[in-house]
Amino acid sequence: MSMLSVENLNVWFGHGRDRVDAVKDATFAVARGESFGLVGESGSGKSTILRAITGLAPDWSGNITVDGKEIGKRREKAFFKTVQMVFQDPYASLHPRHSVDQVLGETLYLHGFTDIDTRVVNLLDDVGLGAKFRFRYPHQLSGGQRQRVAIARALAPAPEILLLDEPTSALDVSVQAEILNLLADLRTEHGLTYVMVSHDLSVVGHMCDRLAVMKDGEIVEIMDVATLRNMQATHPYSQHLLQASL
Repeated sequence: MSMLSVENLNVWFGHGRDRVDAVKDATFAVARGESFGLVGESGSGKSTILRAITGLAPDWSGNITVDGKEIGKRREKAFFKTVQMVFQDPYASLHPRHSVDQVLGETLYLHGFTDIDTRVVNLLDDVGLGAKFRFRYPHQLSGGQRQRVAIARALAPAPEILLLDEPTSALDVSVQAEILNLLADLRTEHGLTYVMVSHDLSVVGHMCDRLAVMKDGEIVEIMDVATLRNMQATHPYSQHLLQASL
């Protein structure tokens, strides 16, 4: 059974004449423990799929199943114990007036944990920061450190699925590899399932087992990473992306 299944997903914004169909009839499945990539140009619908899964894009149709349970229009609290998302911009996703301790402690409290002090320290250790960062504020952290805090916050409820929306694209090139390696290590340590959005095929080639190529809201091809590395895509648009990445 798939850990995540998306069938005939349509996502739109606006209504009537103003309606824009951002995702059209998208279908894919992600096995437990797999890392699955969504690639394509900006505006192709990659991030919109993640937002539909988490409930941040309210207008959608189709079927979304998480660990065998079909997801309705409203997300129950238990859903967010299973699925968490890491956003693209660590500058925007952390409250500027909340310390790292508040960011992580509040998340743990909302998910019903009581041993918060111990868990905060463990989360910081998990993402390679350590307890010395506990009482710092976002403005006292580098971009890479902020993204580590954002990843720690996503790990706080002990989820099984992480949705990664361009998690390194807002970071300096020198820091990107560190974060990608951290995510790869965390996936192994915690047995996580990833769905990663990226426009960078080299990132997807490093991080993912399989990937879907998107164009104008549609999935045009699903391939494994060996096909990607061997430049053996079959769809003309996928071939164009591969050539452009060289």
